[in-house]
Amino acid sequence: MLDYVAGLPAFLGYFAIGLAAYGVFALVYTTITPHREVELIRAGNMAAVTAFLGAILGFSLPLASAVANSVSIIDYIIWAVIGILAQIMAYYIANFTLKNLHEKITAGDVTAGIWGGGIALAVGILNAACMTY
Repeated sequence: MLDYVAGLPAFLGYFAIGLAAYGVFALVYTTITPHREVELIRAGNMAAVTAFLGAILGFSLPLASAVANSVSIIDYIIWAVIGILAQIMAYYIANFTLKNLHEKITAGDVTAGIWGGGIALAVGILNAACMTY
């Protein structure tokens, strides 16, 4: 029976760090964006939820890749930080290519939310693929 749960401590460690990484990512992301995602989402703003969910999914892919390919907890944390940085870059790319992104999201422009979330997802896919070695 103990053989079946031998990996449980490693699982719990990686999982706990992953949850913490989500928290750090959400804090960093909501700090760099001029609009207030949580308030907008609570108010029913579909553009905000689409953009933020795209960013979370875009971060999830490299985070999962880091778990699968890391050689240690420290390695995992380093790649999680790189994933956060890539998503920050994705936000600035989306904002650069669609002027006034945050104003459009705040106004509820769903196409702006899809654009921001889509860029975040595309960058996350590329980031995750680049982490396989």
